[in-house]
Amino acid sequence: MSEQNLVPVERVENAIILLRGHKVIIDEILAALYGVTTKRLNEQVRRNLERFPPDFMFQLTAEEHASLRSQFATLETGRGRHRKYLPFVFTEHGAIMAASVLNSPKAIEMSILVVRAFVKIRSILATHRQLATKLGELERKLSTHDRHIVVLFDAVRGLMTPPAKPRGRIGFDRDES
Repeated sequence: MSEQNLVPVERVENAIILLRGHKVIIDEILAALYGVTTKRLNEQVRRNLERFPPDFMFQLTAEEHASLRSQFATLETGRGRHRKYLPFVFTEHGAIMAASVLNSPKAIEMSILVVRAFVKIRSILATHRQLATKLGELERKLSTHDRHIVVLFDAVRGLMTPPAKPRGRIGFDRDES
């Protein structure tokens, strides 16, 4: 692998999106990474459909596609600039399988990069879950500490204020004898 030809992992990470509970990459971006046209990528996928079960690849719905187009502002003007078919998205396993059906040196090289990006995202998500768990534990501990601190301050304030002297009665004492 030549260092000059490698795409930064961050670029691949930014292309990975969460859709239907899966981290996926759109066929157009994957094709660009692998150095082929989207048409060629999808052609090879269709020729090898048995290698792409639903957990490796799925096609977007019209609503998902419209949402992604508006999100990424990918609408281009002019004739022939729009896709005829809804795009496919590939999970980590599907992206690796796509590299194997393309079987080009560039696809193999880039598949390694794609795998690294998916693994990095997975570790980041795991770290966030661990941090959320620790934060929850700290909040629970602090809430009990807060109650104890309030009780302690009340006790200290009670000790700092002098006891009130009993006041005598105002007026004359009548002797009833």
